[in-house]
Amino acid sequence: QVQLVESGGGLVQAGGSLGLSCAASGSIVSINRMGWYRQAPGKQRELVTTITSGGSTNYADSVKGRFTISRDNAKNTVYLQMNSLKPEDTAVYYCNADRVKLGRNQKGYDYWGQGTQVTVSS
Repeated sequence: QVQLVESGGGLVQAGGSLGLSCAASGSIVSINRMGWYRQAPGKQRELVTTITSGGSTNYADSVKGRFTISRDNAKNTVYLQMNSLKPEDTAVYYCNADRVKLGRNQKGYDYWGQGTQVTVSS
């Protein structure tokens, strides 16, 4: 199967920057879409941004112009650069991999990392 391991995150002051990374491992041939979601206390998990293997990106309105997603297809790794952070960006950030082509002609969908905490102080 597929394992996603996130790194980065932590505590930063408002206006600061943080970077996250997420590496996927397993019997992976290719990953169609990777992305980041977040969940704040008492709220539902929400989309932050996604990127396809071809480089097409999608951002939540709340992070447009501040966050940048990128990926290294050869390393099955996705990155999230977060700038101009706000206290409302505080959440657990989850990495997601969807539409994964696996070995032996198999396909897998909707894999999640364990989450990494991002806290922005005012």
